[in-house]
Amino acid sequence: MTTTVNKLTLDEYLAYDDGTDTRYELVDGELVEMPPETDRNNLISLYLLSQFLKFVPIQLIRHKDTELVVIGNRTRVRLPDLMILTQELLEAIAGGRATITPDMPSPVLVVEVVSPGKVNQDRDYRYKRSEYAARGIPEYWIVDHDKARITLLTLVDGLYEETVFQGTDPIKSKIIPLLDLTAIQVLQAGQV
Repeated sequence: MTTTVNKLTLDEYLAYDDGTDTRYELVDGELVEMPPETDRNNLISLYLLSQFLKFVPIQLIRHKDTELVVIGNRTRVRLPDLMILTQELLEAIAGGRATITPDMPSPVLVVEVVSPGKVNQDRDYRYKRSEYAARGIPEYWIVDHDKARITLLTLVDGLYEETVFQGTDPIKSKIIPLLDLTAIQVLQAGQV
Protein backbone atom coordinates (compact mmCIF):
# COMPACT_ATOMS: atom_id res chain seq x y z
CA MET A 1 0.00 0.00 0.00
CA THR A 2 1.56 3.30 -1.06
CA THR A 3 0.97 5.98 1.51
CA THR A 4 2.54 9.10 0.00
CA VAL A 5 2.02 11.09 -3.16
CA ASN A 6 5.04 13.39 -3.03
CA LYS A 7 8.40 11.81 -3.76
CA LEU A 8 10.69 11.81 -0.75
CA THR A 9 14.44 12.15 -0.80
CA LEU A 10 16.55 9.88 1.38
CA ASP A 11 17.05 12.74 3.86
CA GLU A 12 13.30 13.37 4.02
CA TYR A 13 12.68 9.67 4.58
CA LEU A 14 15.27 9.50 7.35
CA ALA A 15 13.59 12.48 9.07
CA TYR A 16 10.04 11.18 8.51
CA ASP A 17 7.95 10.46 11.60
CA ASP A 18 4.20 9.96 11.40
CA GLY A 19 3.90 9.45 15.16
CA THR A 20 3.16 5.72 14.82
CA ASP A 21 5.28 2.58 14.96
CA THR A 22 4.41 1.74 11.35
CA ARG A 23 7.36 0.32 9.40
CA TYR A 24 7.99 1.66 5.91
CA GLU A 25 10.31 0.94 3.04
CA LEU A 26 11.18 3.78 0.69
CA VAL A 27 10.62 2.74 -2.92
CA ASP A 28 11.42 5.25 -5.65
CA GLY A 29 10.64 8.13 -3.32
CA GLU A 30 7.36 6.71 -1.97
CA LEU A 31 6.68 5.35 1.50
CA VAL A 32 5.42 1.78 1.30
CA GLU A 33 3.89 0.47 4.49
CA MET A 34 5.28 -2.89 5.52
CA PRO A 35 2.60 -5.04 7.14
CA PRO A 36 3.43 -7.11 10.20
CA GLU A 37 5.24 -10.36 9.44
CA THR A 38 3.43 -13.67 9.59
CA ASP A 39 4.21 -15.77 12.62
CA ARG A 40 5.72 -18.39 10.29
CA ASN A 41 8.15 -15.85 8.82
CA ASN A 42 9.11 -14.64 12.29
CA LEU A 43 9.83 -18.20 13.44
CA ILE A 44 11.97 -18.93 10.38
CA SER A 45 14.02 -15.76 10.74
CA LEU A 46 14.47 -16.35 14.48
CA TYR A 47 15.56 -19.93 13.81
CA LEU A 48 18.15 -18.73 11.32
CA LEU A 49 19.29 -16.09 13.79
CA SER A 50 19.81 -18.80 16.43
CA GLN A 51 21.84 -20.87 13.95
CA PHE A 52 23.94 -17.92 12.76
CA LEU A 53 24.80 -17.08 16.38
CA LYS A 54 26.78 -20.33 16.56
CA PHE A 55 29.29 -18.89 14.08
CA VAL A 56 28.84 -15.11 14.01
CA PRO A 57 29.14 -12.69 16.97
CA ILE A 58 25.80 -11.17 17.92
CA GLN A 59 27.17 -7.67 17.29
CA LEU A 60 27.44 -8.50 13.58
CA ILE A 61 23.86 -9.77 13.17
CA ARG A 62 20.85 -7.57 12.50
CA HIS A 63 17.26 -8.80 12.68
CA LYS A 64 14.42 -6.91 10.92
CA ASP A 65 14.97 -3.34 12.14
CA THR A 66 18.13 -2.22 10.37
CA GLU A 67 17.48 -0.31 7.17
CA LEU A 68 19.53 -0.87 4.04
CA VAL A 69 19.74 1.89 1.44
CA VAL A 70 19.88 0.55 -2.12
CA ILE A 71 19.69 2.33 -5.43
CA GLY A 72 16.91 1.78 -7.98
CA ASN A 73 15.40 4.34 -10.33
CA ARG A 74 15.51 6.47 -7.19
CA THR A 75 16.79 5.71 -3.74
CA ARG A 76 15.19 2.76 -2.01
CA VAL A 77 15.37 1.71 1.62
CA ARG A 78 14.77 -1.94 2.46
CA LEU A 79 14.18 -3.70 5.79
CA PRO A 80 15.73 -7.18 5.41
CA ASP A 81 14.66 -9.97 7.74
CA LEU A 82 18.24 -10.79 8.69
CA MET A 83 21.71 -9.43 7.88
CA ILE A 84 25.31 -10.20 8.73
CA LEU A 85 27.59 -7.18 8.90
CA THR A 86 31.33 -6.80 8.60
CA GLN A 87 33.34 -5.33 11.46
CA GLU A 88 33.92 -2.25 9.30
CA LEU A 89 30.17 -1.81 8.76
CA LEU A 90 29.49 -2.31 12.46
CA GLU A 91 31.89 0.52 13.25
CA ALA A 92 30.30 2.72 10.58
CA ILE A 93 26.79 2.47 12.08
CA ALA A 94 27.78 2.21 15.76
CA GLY A 95 25.94 4.64 17.97
CA GLY A 96 23.84 6.08 15.16
CA ARG A 97 20.57 5.29 13.47
CA ALA A 98 20.41 1.67 12.31
CA THR A 99 20.56 2.64 8.65
CA ILE A 100 23.20 1.38 6.23
CA THR A 101 23.73 4.27 3.83
CA PRO A 102 25.39 4.16 0.39
CA ASP A 103 28.68 5.51 1.76
CA MET A 104 28.99 2.56 4.16
CA PRO A 105 30.22 -0.95 3.37
CA SER A 106 27.57 -3.51 2.47
CA PRO A 107 26.49 -6.38 4.68
CA VAL A 108 28.00 -9.71 3.64
CA LEU A 109 24.76 -11.68 3.87
CA VAL A 110 21.08 -10.74 3.64
CA VAL A 111 18.13 -13.07 4.24
CA GLU A 112 14.58 -12.42 3.10
CA VAL A 113 11.76 -14.74 4.14
CA VAL A 114 9.11 -14.50 1.43
CA SER A 115 5.63 -13.48 2.53
CA PRO A 116 2.59 -14.89 0.71
CA GLY A 117 1.39 -13.17 -2.47
CA LYS A 118 2.73 -12.18 -5.87
CA VAL A 119 3.71 -8.65 -4.81
CA ASN A 120 5.92 -10.05 -2.04
CA GLN A 121 7.41 -12.71 -4.32
CA ASP A 122 8.23 -10.11 -6.97
CA ARG A 123 9.83 -7.86 -4.37
CA ASP A 124 12.08 -10.61 -2.96
CA TYR A 125 12.87 -12.57 -6.14
CA ARG A 126 13.13 -9.72 -8.66
CA TYR A 127 13.60 -6.26 -7.23
CA LYS A 128 15.69 -7.01 -4.17
CA ARG A 129 17.79 -9.44 -6.18
CA SER A 130 18.96 -6.69 -8.52
CA GLU A 131 19.17 -4.08 -5.74
CA TYR A 132 21.29 -6.30 -3.49
CA ALA A 133 23.55 -7.28 -6.39
CA ALA A 134 24.04 -3.60 -7.27
CA ARG A 135 24.84 -2.93 -3.59
CA GLY A 136 27.55 -5.63 -3.80
CA ILE A 137 26.12 -7.96 -1.15
CA PRO A 138 28.08 -11.22 -1.52
CA GLU A 139 25.31 -13.59 -0.43
CA TYR A 140 21.52 -13.24 -0.55
CA TRP A 141 19.16 -15.95 0.74
CA ILE A 142 15.51 -16.13 -0.30
CA VAL A 143 13.64 -18.45 2.06
CA ASP A 144 10.34 -19.46 0.49
CA HIS A 145 8.12 -21.64 2.66
CA ASP A 146 5.31 -21.83 0.08
CA LYS A 147 7.68 -23.15 -2.60
CA ALA A 148 9.53 -25.32 -0.03
CA ARG A 149 12.96 -24.05 -1.04
CA ILE A 150 15.82 -21.78 -0.15
CA THR A 151 17.44 -19.91 -3.02
CA LEU A 152 21.00 -18.93 -2.21
CA LEU A 153 22.42 -16.24 -4.47
CA THR A 154 26.18 -15.75 -4.61
CA LEU A 155 27.60 -12.60 -6.16
CA VAL A 156 30.00 -13.35 -9.04
CA ASP A 157 31.30 -10.49 -11.20
CA GLY A 158 28.40 -8.22 -10.22
CA LEU A 159 25.61 -10.74 -10.86
CA TYR A 160 24.05 -13.38 -8.66
CA GLU A 161 24.52 -17.07 -9.39
CA GLU A 162 21.67 -19.12 -8.01
CA THR A 163 21.66 -22.41 -6.10
CA VAL A 164 18.35 -23.86 -4.90
CA PHE A 165 18.17 -26.05 -1.79
CA GLN A 166 15.17 -28.27 -1.04
CA GLY A 167 14.38 -31.10 1.35
CA THR A 168 17.47 -32.56 2.94
CA ASP A 169 19.89 -30.65 0.71
CA PRO A 170 22.62 -29.23 2.96
CA ILE A 171 22.80 -25.45 2.58
CA LYS A 172 26.25 -24.40 1.43
CA SER A 173 27.10 -20.84 2.44
CA LYS A 174 30.41 -19.22 1.53
CA ILE A 175 29.86 -16.62 4.28
CA ILE A 176 29.20 -19.23 7.01
CA PRO A 177 30.94 -22.34 5.64
CA LEU A 178 30.57 -24.37 8.87
CA LEU A 179 26.80 -23.92 8.94
CA ASP A 180 25.19 -27.36 9.16
CA LEU A 181 21.58 -26.90 8.04
CA THR A 182 19.24 -28.40 5.52
CA ALA A 183 16.43 -26.63 3.72
CA ILE A 184 13.81 -28.73 5.51
CA GLN A 185 15.21 -27.80 8.95
CA VAL A 186 14.86 -24.10 8.13
CA LEU A 187 11.41 -24.43 6.60
CA GLN A 188 10.09 -26.63 9.42
CA ALA A 189 11.09 -23.94 11.91
CA GLY A 190 8.05 -22.04 10.65
CA GLN A 191 5.64 -24.81 11.63
CA VAL A 192 3.55 -24.23 14.72
